[in-house]
Amino acid sequence: MSELWHFSEDASLSRFEPRAGKVWAIDEPHSWLYWFPRDCPRATFWAVDTTTDGDVEHWLDGDRDRRVAVIETGWLERFRAVELYAYRMPREPFDIVEDNRFYIASTPVGALERVPVGDLLARHAAAGIDFRVEPALYPLWDEVIETSLEFSGIRLRNAVRA
Repeated sequence: MSELWHFSEDASLSRFEPRAGKVWAIDEPHSWLYWFPRDCPRATFWAVDTTTDGDVEHWLDGDRDRRVAVIETGWLERFRAVELYAYRMPREPFDIVEDNRFYIASTPVGALERVPVGDLLARHAAAGIDFRVEPALYPLWDEVIETSLEFSGIRLRNAVRA
C-alpha cells in the first residue's frame, strides 16, 4: 500500500484536526495533484486503461504515460514562490473515500514527518509531469472532461472565467 500525504503551506503543523469532520490525505501515486499553492486552480489529466488511442494521441502526444498539469498565467509567480510542505500521514485512521486515491479520517491525526517539497517546477519536471501554463483553464477544462482521460480539477472556483 502506498504512503499517504497531506500538503500545506504551513510549516508548523504536527497534528491535523478534522475540518467539517474530515482530515484529508492523498496516496503517493496521486500526490502530484497537490504540488501547488493551496488555492491555485489547476487542471490535471492522464491516461487510464479505458482511455482511447485517439485521446492519447490528441491530448498526450501519443504517450500513455504522460501526465499533464495546467495552471493559469496569473498563478505562475505564486507557484514559483510558494513554500510547500508534504506531511507523511499514518495509514490509521484513514479510510479510502473515492477513486482509490483520496482518504479521510474523522479523528485528529498526527503527522509522521514533514518534508519540504522544494521548487515546484523542478519537482514536476523530475517526476516527468508535463507542466503547462494557460491564460485561462476553463476552455481547456471544458474539453478535457468530455474525453476518455482521467482528470482532476482542483480549486477551479478560483479560475478565470474566459
